[in-house]
Amino acid sequence: MSLLADLRAALGDGAVLEGEAMGQRPGSDMSLTGTSLPRALIRPRSTDEVATALNLCNTAGVPVIAQGGMTGLAGGANPGGSEIAISLERLRGIEEVDVASATMVVKAGTPLEECQRAAAEAGLFLALDLGSRGSCTIGGNLSTNAGGIRVIRYGMAREQVLGLEAVLADGTIISSMNRMLKNNAGYDLKQLFIGSEGTLGLITRAVLRLHPPTGEITTMLCAVQSYEQVVALLRAAQSSLGGIVAFEAMWRDYFSFNANALKLRFFEADHPFWVIVESTMAAGAIETFLAQVLEDGLITDALIARSHAQSREMWSVRDGHPIEALPNLLNFDVSLPIGKIGDYAEVCTVALKQRWPDAHVSFYGHVGDSNVHICVSTLYAPGEDMHSVDDIVYGVLGRYHGSISAEHGIGTLKRPYLHLSRSAAELALMRSLKQALDPKGILNPGKVI
Repeated sequence: MSLLADLRAALGDGAVLEGEAMGQRPGSDMSLTGTSLPRALIRPRSTDEVATALNLCNTAGVPVIAQGGMTGLAGGANPGGSEIAISLERLRGIEEVDVASATMVVKAGTPLEECQRAAAEAGLFLALDLGSRGSCTIGGNLSTNAGGIRVIRYGMAREQVLGLEAVLADGTIISSMNRMLKNNAGYDLKQLFIGSEGTLGLITRAVLRLHPPTGEITTMLCAVQSYEQVVALLRAAQSSLGGIVAFEAMWRDYFSFNANALKLRFFEADHPFWVIVESTMAAGAIETFLAQVLEDGLITDALIARSHAQSREMWSVRDGHPIEALPNLLNFDVSLPIGKIGDYAEVCTVALKQRWPDAHVSFYGHVGDSNVHICVSTLYAPGEDMHSVDDIVYGVLGRYHGSISAEHGIGTLKRPYLHLSRSAAELALMRSLKQALDPKGILNPGKVI
């Protein structure tokens, strides 16, 4: 029997799709860089079915690529044309919310927003939050170690995970569904799979850590004159407002483009930097804080959102959907020491403008967790492509010893530049781990390393 016939016999005809039955969705993630559909699309309904599928593919030596919500931006879920894609969309559901231990047991194909709602209904809070919350899935979030807007207070996706279940290339199920905050019984095996982008194993279930509700969140928009003052505002907010839940900086070009497109105007004057700060402190404490930082010269102006609608207007500028309409838009996701971000933005902008004088170049990011995003839109000359932009953005980043990926992963798009952020010894260890767990190299081949 052929591999596909074996898979149909084991999983059922409806779980194995080919040709037009797959649709176009398995061809590319949100980077839109995928050019081929997979050989076939498998849709298992349980961890055991994932294990069966991987065992059959491994025996046949056929490569496999895991797909979740397809919201990635690094090409990590893109097929090359010869792989079997395994979609985890049917591996969906919340198995349990344990209020006593503040944990949630969830299947990998469950959308993030569904998990957030279930936590809220139980009187708890799931800290992981991304703009794609409605379509991204927990398995994808964990396999890329997603970040988002709450990292400054709660940490990356890996900090929200207590236990994990994953399937190795040969079909072995590793079920390490720990529910305790403290557990030092040997190696922390879940960390092998979180952030490995499906190259070491396929995540099928997770135990997520939940938190007390944040309470009422107040959103404020601050106008700032320099990057140095942005950093000073961050430190003042952390000191005076306790656990701030978000700190998002936007450089002028980014803010102006989106605000103008959305026909939003918050202040009469324009400013070099705009910062959204969110805090759970009482209104009086926030007003006192803003008065102090205004007196200290850290901000030029500030606006407190008086309604959820006004808060959403502020965040709509940060979300930046209008900028997505620019031609040949590339979105970069880098991190570097907080104090160096301002210098990097200036040097990187100059380098890009020297090559493409009419390019749109703008910056925004979380800053407080050392992450900045870059939007670059330009018309390529003959012989140029997106990698011409990559070479400049990552080349400048290398001088600052930053990371080419803060939260989006490596996938295929950043793989040629990984050596700028990882030493030869680190890369060798990664390859050793890959060889140990996936000796035939069938899991997401060509990705990360």
